[in-house]
Amino acid sequence: MRRTGGGPAGPTTRIDGILLLDKPGGMSSNAALQRVKRALGADKAGHTGSLDPMATGMLPLCLGEATKVAGLLLGARKCYFAHVRLGTTTTTLDADGAVLEQRAVPPLDDGALRELLARYTGSITQRPPAYSAIKRDGVPLYRLARQGIAVEAPLREVVIESIELLARDTETFAIRVVCGSGTYIRSLAADIGEALGCGAHLVALRRAWVDPFGDAAMLDLDSIEAAPDAARERLLPLEAGVAGRPRVDFAAGEAAAIAHGIAQAPAGLDWTGPGCAFGPDGHLVALVERSADGVVRARRVLVRP
Repeated sequence: MRRTGGGPAGPTTRIDGILLLDKPGGMSSNAALQRVKRALGADKAGHTGSLDPMATGMLPLCLGEATKVAGLLLGARKCYFAHVRLGTTTTTLDADGAVLEQRAVPPLDDGALRELLARYTGSITQRPPAYSAIKRDGVPLYRLARQGIAVEAPLREVVIESIELLARDTETFAIRVVCGSGTYIRSLAADIGEALGCGAHLVALRRAWVDPFGDAAMLDLDSIEAAPDAARERLLPLEAGVAGRPRVDFAAGEAAAIAHGIAQAPAGLDWTGPGCAFGPDGHLVALVERSADGVVRARRVLVRP
């Protein structure tokens, strides 16, 4: 998560909640975050799962105490709509980069392309782009690449749940991808192009949803800046960020104990590992860990106004 604690220009106030931004193209995720933070007058904010500047779509922004649940969203499933152009490779693997090579595109048919796409589903090995925020010795790779320093990101295992072919012509195709954390759609496009022998790059990318928010309504940047009060009214509660996670519901006394760091051992739970503790009012009290012996301990406590 990218988080900023310093205040933007003008007065700030504590705002707790989650805003689903429809990020515009041509802007970094952090630049979009800063504009929303400034518009709302929020004193603390962070985003989860950066989108490339070219990309548009759902960028969950966590405000105030919601930054404490942001880490859970980093590993969430995501859905993308991608448009790929065959025959041309670029430095950044997308349309923002300089052209490296152009090759002839072989004849394609829908069946062969779908068969190829199926090879990239499941657990696969992928090399992230050199122009990425992955760090080497504390320095983002894109900074090294811009300095002309040859870099190669390490291979990583990612999970691609499904790839659906939506449209195709002689040199381009559109796909819908549902995938796990850490997947680079730019790398997927480039790999498909190399498998076809002609290269490829990403020309458009939109993130449709991020778990657990599904296809919930997003707010665009212009409307947030034009009507910040209305945008504040549409913030999702902190609890929306942990929907579907293992949970334990405590009575008032036990909830207060957990909030003060006192471990509890509630009966009847069928899960171990990370989970969420709720109080009798239905509000999230803490992110917790349940050990194999049944003891629940707070990992991060939510501070309510």
